[in-house]
Amino acid sequence: MEILHRIMELGTTLVVAGSQSGNRAMADVLKLTDTRAASSTSAHALHYAHAVKDDPQDAPSPIAGTTKLLFVTSEMSDFLKAGGLGEVSTALPRQMRSYCDVRVLIPGFRQVRAARPVMEVVRQMPGTAELPPWSLGRFATADGLTIYAVLCDELYDRPGSPYGPFGGSDFPDNDIRFARLSLAAAEIAAGEADPNWKPDILHINDWPSGLTAGYLRWKDVSTPTILTIHNLAYQGLFEPGRMTALGIPDQAFNVDGAEFHGMLSFLKAGIFYGSHVTTVSETYAREITTPEHGCGLDGLLRSRMKAGHLTGIVNGIDASWDTLIEGGATTEQIVRQWKRRNANAIRKAFALPESRGPLFSIISRLVHQKGIDLSIEAAETIVAGGGQLVVKGQGESRLEDAVSHLAKRYPHAVAARIGFDDAEARRLFAASDFLLMPSRFEPCGLSQMYAQRAGALPIAYRTGGLVDTIEDGVSGFLFSSLSGAGLSAAVRRALDAYRSKRAFKLMRGQAMSKRFDWRRPSFHYASVYARALGA
Repeated sequence: MEILHRIMELGTTLVVAGSQSGNRAMADVLKLTDTRAASSTSAHALHYAHAVKDDPQDAPSPIAGTTKLLFVTSEMSDFLKAGGLGEVSTALPRQMRSYCDVRVLIPGFRQVRAARPVMEVVRQMPGTAELPPWSLGRFATADGLTIYAVLCDELYDRPGSPYGPFGGSDFPDNDIRFARLSLAAAEIAAGEADPNWKPDILHINDWPSGLTAGYLRWKDVSTPTILTIHNLAYQGLFEPGRMTALGIPDQAFNVDGAEFHGMLSFLKAGIFYGSHVTTVSETYAREITTPEHGCGLDGLLRSRMKAGHLTGIVNGIDASWDTLIEGGATTEQIVRQWKRRNANAIRKAFALPESRGPLFSIISRLVHQKGIDLSIEAAETIVAGGGQLVVKGQGESRLEDAVSHLAKRYPHAVAARIGFDDAEARRLFAASDFLLMPSRFEPCGLSQMYAQRAGALPIAYRTGGLVDTIEDGVSGFLFSSLSGAGLSAAVRRALDAYRSKRAFKLMRGQAMSKRFDWRRPSFHYASVYARALGA
């Protein structure tokens, strides 16, 4: 009865709770819940997904409005991005402006320079060891967010992503490039780079700025540092012989320092020397303290959690996902018509025939982590159940080929387009009834939140942020057996929901009513900052 009570707590704009039709619909949803897969994580999902809707906007700010925050990042979707960090770096600092004085530090990539060809140079700074000299650039975005840029063209003026050539491997000098970013952040914190602005706290992100916490320690600067781990699998590992070139003291190459299995780890430096560690969901915070998901750092992370210095905070999504439907109206009839228009447009764009069956989608990087092989295996169940599948993404060539082959095998039911276009991805979210997201691990995930706001029910493996943002049988479907058979079973549950129109209508209403904005995450980050400042 837990799911039934849960739905009654949430209520719905589409079915009147307590009516005969409402009770029948709730019963239908109850049948669709995978009770056989229920576990401590599924119970956590029900609890936490409700908490995502809590709104702390009336709570007093945990920190003083005069607090100065420097947010250090290697990507920002205003200019360029490689993944979710770019989205977070665009949204979170802007939201934090309601709490404190925020500035963002980013390398002066070619895309940053192109966006702002002329910017103020605050100060020219000397080199350190083999890290070249740099200048601190400063400008403001159109909405008034102050951006600091580490100007050093020999490191950052090159084509490609933040980390390597387009479609290629990493740049060979990434140790120098991101040590330069990290030391620049420490020099700003020390008051050396901008004499008129010195941060009270730094928020660093992933391995590219992980050394910041170390440089602060080695410079004997006491400014507290918050490290957010967006994906523990990327650790910034380099040969220990590079330490001298990076200006890292010999004593740092220690188990109680930046050493990791004989290598220099930028990320471990951030975890060990940082004042507090956060990651992007509560479930992922627990997962990374286990050998299965800890990537060799589980022992250190367990110690940080035991000390109260590891916190999970689910990301938010851009406010544009709150107003997808013209005029903002969301009555059941308007939603149904809106979904149908988008589905018809997508079927036409992807050369699929008209259908009264459900439309499934994959909107993802086509890589092993995202479980694309499992989705391909489950496609037969979708087709046999009268559904259609549209795939949009790019990634590993073998998976791109496999997806293309699948579309040729089922030309009237499966379509694929290799590549990525944000506008088309949004249209596909709006068109879809279900989103396949069987990620093998997912620190937070954004697509499942986009999908729910767009009325597409996510079908996801029970891991990381997917557990924290999807309510099984209420706003989507979770499965526990990481296999094609496990995903196929979840697809069958989704098909059953679609055939039970009342249940599907109720689930879609619950999904679209959920709020994933940045107000709640920003309040919790402010609380973490307050703890670090008071330590």
